Amino acid sequence: MAKTKYFFNEKTLSYEEIRLTHGQKLFRFFLFLFSAIALTTVFVFILFSYFNSPKELMQKREISEYKLQYRIMNDKLNKMQKVMNELENRDDNIYRVIFDAEPIPKSVREAGIGGVDRYVNLEGYNESKLLIETAKKLDKLTSEIYVQSKSFDEVFAMARNKEKMLASIPAIQPIRNIDMKRISSYFGYRIDPFYKVRKFHEGLDFSAPKGTPVHVTGDGRVIRVIRSNRGYGNEILVDNGFGYMTRYAHLSAFKVKKGQLVKRGQVIGLVGDTGKSTASHLHYEVIKNHHPINPIDFFFNDLTPAEYSKMVELSKVPTQSMD
Repeated sequence: MAKTKYFFNEKTLSYEEIRLTHGQKLFRFFLFLFSAIALTTVFVFILFSYFNSPKELMQKREISEYKLQYRIMNDKLNKMQKVMNELENRDDNIYRVIFDAEPIPKSVREAGIGGVDRYVNLEGYNESKLLIETAKKLDKLTSEIYVQSKSFDEVFAMARNKEKMLASIPAIQPIRNIDMKRISSYFGYRIDPFYKVRKFHEGLDFSAPKGTPVHVTGDGRVIRVIRSNRGYGNEILVDNGFGYMTRYAHLSAFKVKKGQLVKRGQVIGLVGDTGKSTASHLHYEVIKNHHPINPIDFFFNDLTPAEYSKMVELSKVPTQSMD
């Protein structure tokens, strides 16, 4: 029950009861209501701004756990990437070298996945950077694992063909050269005997009498038998497989036909003086992936280390080629 309030009337010198009009009562009611609403609003604002509900606390704990797990996952991905890098290094510098195969280009190993909008669905979140970074690492690792797995398939196939490969790679001298004096001109820049200018000599010249047997230096298939009075003259080109080819030029006679399979050491022709030549000799080349390379690096089956060292020293002496 509301208390009765009084006020002192100075005119009558007595206490009189305070009576409010309906307007005053309505004003006081709305003033109380607005004050209560304002106070409640302030209280709710403080409560939600500085205090968390049990549900929010639970959600924050979950988010914190997710962040921790993503960081742990990133650490694991970084460790896996290091292992992957080591596998790639071994593959390029050990396994593929053993089988004389070209390393896989870096551009192929690091090829991207998808397009520019691949990670658009991960944007717009507070932790978008973490999510996108993790997704990119995972995609990169997935791509590298695929490339490495294909490379190991190739290495496995090469290992199965190792015996065939070892028999095919050029490994002996094309003519008998016991005294190491038959090579008259080596691989590299030499003086052209006709034009007297410095010119790159793409093979070795073996001086020998006309009719000296010429031996194929590795297993393969004869892909070219040419008779000519110019350039290399009469020549034979053998595809040894595994990226290798060998050329035998200035021959006087052929002992094989185009398309014929040959075995290392087999006589395929005779030394001659045909084409652009100054004397009877054999011009011999080793070609790898369509580029000539130094043949003296492929005489390991019939040279001792001392003989090989002697040949390397002789190759450094300036000479004039015979073709």
